[in-house]
Amino acid sequence: MSQIREHRNGETRQRAIIGIGGNLPAADGTPPLVLCKRALAMLNLLPGIRVAGVSRWYETDPVPPSGQPPYINAVAELLTDAEIGPAALLARLHEIEAGSGRQRGAINAARTLDLDIIAIDGLVRESPDPVLPHPRAHLRAFVLAPLAGLLPDWVHPVLGRTAASLLADLPDQGIRLLQGQ
Repeated sequence: MSQIREHRNGETRQRAIIGIGGNLPAADGTPPLVLCKRALAMLNLLPGIRVAGVSRWYETDPVPPSGQPPYINAVAELLTDAEIGPAALLARLHEIEAGSGRQRGAINAARTLDLDIIAIDGLVRESPDPVLPHPRAHLRAFVLAPLAGLLPDWVHPVLGRTAASLLADLPDQGIRLLQGQ
């Protein structure tokens, strides 16, 4: 993925791909799809961040398989000011998650909202957090299917393959296009 440079008043923007998901309602009963869409609206209100595109929404079985309810998943393309680094973006995502009632606990536990940085331009880094590209994105249909639909030319910066190509290699993970979105 080549770096996007959008010059507006001399500012440089970078492209960030964010995974969006959730499978639990909020404490007030707000369903996961509504929480995910609210998170997108909140991202668009943050200084230096603009939502440039959103994939279609999917319902997916939990990965790894568990007794949890299905997840709602999508991918968003953000344009961010260049001075918003990966750690600052991750902190903003965590604030939005917390505002929706996200409780951090066991890995892969059910949650009201999950916002993950999948990639930022072609950046590759192993530390500090966040690791980029996301270390498991290429193994998850709930990331690759929406990503292939939204950005068909996106290429994994380490593996050199498109999302569609990576998706084709995965076993069935129980992903379904959400109807009536």
